[in-house]
Formats: sequence, C-alpha cells, structure tokens
Amino acid sequence: MHIIIGIIALIGGAYFWAQRARNAAKMTSELADVATDIYLAAKRFGFRRKVNRHPVESIEDRNLAVAGIACAFLELGSLPTQDQRDQLHVQLQSVLNVSQSDAEEMMILGRWLVNECASPDAAITRMAKRLFKISGMETFSDLLHILQNTLPKSWNSQQISALDDVKLAFKIR
Repeated sequence: MHIIIGIIALIGGAYFWAQRARNAAKMTSELADVATDIYLAAKRFGFRRKVNRHPVESIEDRNLAVAGIACAFLELGSLPTQDQRDQLHVQLQSVLNVSQSDAEEMMILGRWLVNECASPDAAITRMAKRLFKISGMETFSDLLHILQNTLPKSWNSQQISALDDVKLAFKIR
C-alpha cells in the first residue's frame, strides 16, 4: 500500500511541476507580447528614442503627449478601473479624431512613458511641458475635455495639483 501511495505522490508531484513550467512559459510569452506591443506602437507613431535624452523629450506627436498625460491623470491617487480606461479610449478616439487601434496604441505608449518618468506626477509635468513645446496652446482645450469626460466628477487633491502643473506648463494663470 505504501508503494502505491508513493507512486501516486510521485505522479502528483510531476504533474504539479509540469503545470508550473507550462505556466512560466505562458507568462514569459505574455511578457514578450507586451514588449512587442510597446515596440510596435512606438514604431507606428514614429517614436524614436534618442541617445542621452529622456523618452518624453523624443515625443513629436501631440496626440501621443495628450494620451500620456491622460494616462498619468488616471493613475493619480489610485489605480484606474477598466471603465475609466475604456472611457479614456473612447475620449481619445472622439476628441483627437483617431481610429480605435491608434487610440489603443497611444494608451499603451502613454502608459510606458508614465513608467519611464517614475511617477504620474513627474510624467504630467514633463509631458505637459513637451506638449506645449510641440503645439502651443491649441491642444490644451482637447486635453481638458478628455480629462473632464474621463475622470470622476470630483477630482482628488493630487489631480487638482497636477492640473495646476499643466496650467503652469501652458503658462495659464
């Protein structure tokens, strides 16, 4: 009887480790897919990372900067919900007049840019300055419209402070 229990335990252990190995391979594949998505989104928007420059300083597309700032605003205070992300996706499509796939890729690249800045606060400040350099005042109203229709009606203190930083970058007072 103890031999049968030993064989069953051995088979169970082998099955357990085989499942863990398969799950690890699946996770590795998913991480590679994420990296590929970011690379393809960057390539599609003509984003080229320049040596000795922060990635935000390499942004040339105003829509990408707007999407990055909006992604950073969503992350201030708490993690964004799926509904907020979906709403941002819809707002990017309608306000910036881009396709569904372009809006999705802008969100992917915008999220990556926020990560490169280390915090949403730093990302908002840096991308707002870059957006002002790229397009001047013409995109401020689009950005504000996207934020008002994506974020909850009552903004938290971090979001209000970040909006003040955006106004400062756009030289609005």
